Amino acid sequence: MNRRSTPEADAQRAIVQALRIALPKGAIVHHCANEIAAGDRRGMIRQSILADMGVYPGFADLIVIAGGRVLFLEVKSQTGRLRKSQAVFRDTVCAQGFGWALIRSVDDALGALADNGFTSRVRPARRAAP
Repeated sequence: MNRRSTPEADAQRAIVQALRIALPKGAIVHHCANEIAAGDRRGMIRQSILADMGVYPGFADLIVIAGGRVLFLEVKSQTGRLRKSQAVFRDTVCAQGFGWALIRSVDDALGALADNGFTSRVRPARRAAP
């Protein structure tokens, strides 16, 4: 099976590896595959089935659970933008008191951990203000 290679997918793989190193033992880093890329009839049917099974539009790419905290991470390429459903998801989880961050790199991910009070074994590099 060939891995999907896009700037966003490559960044996400690097971020997941870094989070697994940085977070304490027992932390959970989970990717919820919530969309079907195929736009053909078969893909649309599969997407409909997933929606009936509880897939939530705009759900974040990664969920981090550690030390009683939950953080949702939306991974984007350097030029990627949030879709409307992703912005609605962000607003919904933030209104409920959960952490959410848009990340484009490993340093962004490590910074998001620090910004949201997660214990980390790795310190992020200095980040430029968004």
